[in-house]
Amino acid sequence: MGIIYKEKEQVFHLQTKNTSYIMKVVKGKYLAHVYWGKKINTPNMENAQLNRLIGFSATTDNEDKSYSLDFVCQEYPTGCGTDFRIPAISVLFEDGSRNLQLTYDSYKIIKGKPAIKGLPATYAENDAEADTLLITLMDTLQKVKVNLFYTAYRDLDVITRRVEIVNEGTGALTLEKVLSTNVDFETADYDFISLPGAWGRERHVERTSLRSGVQSVESRRGASSHQHNPFMALAAKGTDENQGEVYGFNFVYSGNFTAGVEVDQIFKARAYMGLNDYDFSWLLESGESFQAPEAVMVYSAKGFGDMSRTFHDLYRRHLVRGRFRDEVRPVLVNNWEGTYFDFTEEKILAIAKEAAGLGIELFVLDDGWFGKRNGDDCSLGDWYVNKEKLPGGISGLAEKINQFGMKFGLWFEPEMVSPDSDLYRKHPDWCIHVPGRMRTECRNQLVLDLSRPEVCDYIVDAVSQVLDSANIEYVKWDMNRHMTELGSAGLPVERQKEMAHRYMLGLYDVLERIVSSHPDVLFESCSGGGGRFDAGMLYYMPQTWTSDDTDAVERLSIQYGTSLAYPISTMGSHVSAVPNHQADRVTSIQMRGDVAMSGNFGYELDLTKLPVEEREIIRNQITQYKELRTFIQSGDMYRLASPFEGNHTAWMFISKDGNDIFAAYFQVLCEVNPGIHRMKFTALDPEAVYEVVEDGSRYYGDELMEIGLVVDCYGDFQSRTWRLKKV
Repeated sequence: MGIIYKEKEQVFHLQTKNTSYIMKVVKGKYLAHVYWGKKINTPNMENAQLNRLIGFSATTDNEDKSYSLDFVCQEYPTGCGTDFRIPAISVLFEDGSRNLQLTYDSYKIIKGKPAIKGLPATYAENDAEADTLLITLMDTLQKVKVNLFYTAYRDLDVITRRVEIVNEGTGALTLEKVLSTNVDFETADYDFISLPGAWGRERHVERTSLRSGVQSVESRRGASSHQHNPFMALAAKGTDENQGEVYGFNFVYSGNFTAGVEVDQIFKARAYMGLNDYDFSWLLESGESFQAPEAVMVYSAKGFGDMSRTFHDLYRRHLVRGRFRDEVRPVLVNNWEGTYFDFTEEKILAIAKEAAGLGIELFVLDDGWFGKRNGDDCSLGDWYVNKEKLPGGISGLAEKINQFGMKFGLWFEPEMVSPDSDLYRKHPDWCIHVPGRMRTECRNQLVLDLSRPEVCDYIVDAVSQVLDSANIEYVKWDMNRHMTELGSAGLPVERQKEMAHRYMLGLYDVLERIVSSHPDVLFESCSGGGGRFDAGMLYYMPQTWTSDDTDAVERLSIQYGTSLAYPISTMGSHVSAVPNHQADRVTSIQMRGDVAMSGNFGYELDLTKLPVEEREIIRNQITQYKELRTFIQSGDMYRLASPFEGNHTAWMFISKDGNDIFAAYFQVLCEVNPGIHRMKFTALDPEAVYEVVEDGSRYYGDELMEIGLVVDCYGDFQSRTWRLKKV
């Protein structure tokens, strides 16, 4: 395993536990892609068709007419040349030209994985976990250096890619497009998998066949967005959860992105991922460099399930950081859907006291505790306590909740400002805006301009003062609108199109400073629910509020889709009241609890209003989850039945040692006089005996996998769970 370089043939071979990624320098100039898939020996390059002239395509060598870049599978293609497919980079030079010609210059093999300054990325804790290949391409005329970083993880079938552009010329240049990865496939015989959605309907699974032209997902909203997640996969025809080839791509970034596939004239497929070039450019002065975010690539020959578990292991072990990477997450109650803005200290304490008696470990005070905030029309940016609601302040409330034996958490929305706020009246130019244009409001708020250092400093200081004033052990960090009228009063005219990316760099700086100075606070990110559920945010905050939609039926699809790339330990999932506040649906407390247990478990309702019998069910749910959460949050997830394919959904979790299993089966609508439904388990030891904890019955692993257990679900919105232990 590691990185092999064959100097004579100029072949690079990256190896992970089960995969190979191979490149070759063609004609001494061009970095060509040869292979990505199951682990193999370094192949005979005569067997790789790297050169060919396509009709009506230009060649780069007038002496050799049999060669065209429009055919070559390239690693980092440029535009305005003889390759007419989508380029990975576009540059505007001072003379007005855009013809960037990159050729191979040099390479370096590095033990471990270098960090990216100012950007989130996966990491290796020591040099034994990964190897990194740095390949340098050069435009010798314009003196532009492009550094391509490839990291191969030794024990995971993961290759990460990122790009650095260095201007070594004497003049300035403008980057108009920078992608982080490009993979050219010889065939387009794949399905395109993506996770589209909307607010309250995030990350639904969509699968379509590749076709000629471009299929893409992207965000131009200033956030990774509810509408498209920065994830895509290419799957061979017939691939399912347990078999078939699949190539997964995920972008470690929280802002505007693009990802897609172009099928060309001879049915080859070019997959790409990186920064969205919509309203983007970056002025690079002589001697300056630009770092693009990281892209994660996962190959599996064993279907979607194996791909997902690889992503899960990578993100749990090599993306999430700090104390809470390995700690179990507390069971919480959030007051938002229980009270909204209408609460007093007495009301909050009543809910907290009831929660403590049921075994809940953390109380989270949501929106409405600061400024004069009694609705969503004011006070964002004024991070001082509303003493009319909380006479004892945050510190007093936290102390009283701690006396119940509970931790205390708090909601913030630091990236926003209300026009009706002291902050806006003092600094009206601190929001994103264009002079003379309307400042469009959404949810009665504007977006603070985090491309400005003074704005970032204000947020760090304001949030830190609150966190340091009381025993706050959890923060929900929200962001409830997207960017409009992109402009910054802090940037010169020629750098205005840098604003959206500079915002993200400013946000990451803010998060790094706050999180690193408060290592004992558990941070959860949120953006109107799941509007910024991405690997970039998980680098700073180990979990994300999965969706504002808390309906159990809707959550089946949302959590199933999210699990394609993101581990269960990152998903906030709560039991809410019925009728549900988003779907107006009435589901059983059992089903709501069983769905929420497949994540970081909590409640979002007024516990004081529940009947006694439901409170007892909740007490039992909390007891059960505390027994399960260690391996639910850190074990392997197996998806067994998809909500996108029928009336039933099923999944299971297995501890890493294989000794503990939790499985859940859900029925949405009642079936009159149904046939037999069975829960068929997977990934068990066929020769081992497993005991069902609830009733003591015992079964061999092969019986559970091949015959399964009969499921008795009668009525709408029903669920059934099993806890098994390997005997």
